[in-house]
Amino acid sequence: MGAQLRVYRQKIKSAQTTKKITRAMELISASRIGKAQARAAASSPYSDALTRAVGAVASHSSVDHVLTTEPETISRAAIVIFTSDRGLAGAFNSQVLRQAEELAELLRDEGKDVTWYLVGRKAVGYFSFRQRAFERSWVGGTDNPEFATAQEIAEELLADFGDEAAGGVGEIHLIFNHFVSRITQEPLVRRLLPLSIVEASADDSAEVYPLYEFEPDAETVLDALLPAYIESRIFNAMLDSSASKHAATQKAMKSATDNADKLIRDYTRLANNARQAEITQQISEIVGGADALSSSAQD
Repeated sequence: MGAQLRVYRQKIKSAQTTKKITRAMELISASRIGKAQARAAASSPYSDALTRAVGAVASHSSVDHVLTTEPETISRAAIVIFTSDRGLAGAFNSQVLRQAEELAELLRDEGKDVTWYLVGRKAVGYFSFRQRAFERSWVGGTDNPEFATAQEIAEELLADFGDEAAGGVGEIHLIFNHFVSRITQEPLVRRLLPLSIVEASADDSAEVYPLYEFEPDAETVLDALLPAYIESRIFNAMLDSSASKHAATQKAMKSATDNADKLIRDYTRLANNARQAEITQQISEIVGGADALSSSAQD
């Protein structure tokens, strides 16, 4: 009985230690969510302004630009997956990877080959474990994204876009977790290229643009605007994914803390029962010994 009681006490101590760790991680993630949301909100005006500018140029010019023109046939497509560098975030990474697999299956059904670009160690680990090829990966810094990384990703994608005969891709898709609330984060698929101007907000799509004159010409203006626009879209996806990851970690650690509390309560009850049984046994032995002594004295 004493050995069983020691086991219960060890389990209680282990659960208490785990609770301290998960509680600390929950608080850290909660403090980081606000900062990540603030960064995402701060980048939105710049992205919206670029959306309006690109929409104006594409809508009021007859130029046939490679980034805004839909090809007749597309044989190769690229998918960029945004995951985290670390786990302990519930279904955060698995739901993005599952969405990527569904999109890849859909593209293959359309007769397109799929090329992968990975952001985050979890995506790299997923593909490496399954021995699947990918073009390029970026790891580190997913908790606190930097614009330089977004620029590097954009340069790589723009270099690979077009001229499918030379090994390029005809369209590019982004898959990342969209921050809905601290409770809900949902995977979002967004086609990056060829650019669809209808992806602007409802207010922007209803906006009546004035007539423009482009200097030196519309194609040069698009050449200057579109790379910056693509960089901003990628950076927004990174910031959105970062905020979602912190929220998912907070939710997962809150659940782990609650489970640790439940384990502590359960094992404390079992330990109390074991201790009570041990005391009862000791009392029974004392009473039995006293009765035996009393009987021998009477004899």
